[in-house]
Amino acid sequence: MGVVLGAMDGLSAWLTPAVRTAIVSIVIGGAFKSAIVGLCAGFFARRVHSTPMGILFGGALGVLFAFGIASMPAIDGNHYYVSIMVPGTLAGMILGWATQTHAEAAKSRAAGA
Repeated sequence: MGVVLGAMDGLSAWLTPAVRTAIVSIVIGGAFKSAIVGLCAGFFARRVHSTPMGILFGGALGVLFAFGIASMPAIDGNHYYVSIMVPGTLAGMILGWATQTHAEAAKSRAAGA
C-alpha cells in the first residue's frame, strides 16, 4: 500500500510545471519514501495498538521524510515545502491508519482461529 500511495503522492508533482521533467524520479522517490513509512508504521502497529497513535506516528514520519525531500532544491533551484510536505504527511497518516486497522483485523482473525 505504501508504494502505491507514495506513487500517487509523487504524481501530485505534475501540478507543479517546473518539476514535470523530473516526474519519473519523483514518483519513484515518493513510492520508496512511502514504502519505508509504511514498514515503520507496520512495526509500530505491532507494538502499539492505538489507531490515533498510529495515525500520529505515520503522519510524523511522513512529514519528516517529506521535509528531507523538500529541503533539497528542485531542478529550478526552488524549494517546494508545502507542495511536498502536505501530501507526504497525508500519505503517512493514511499508512498509519491502515497499519493499525490491518493489525486489529489480523489480531481478531487470529483470536477467532
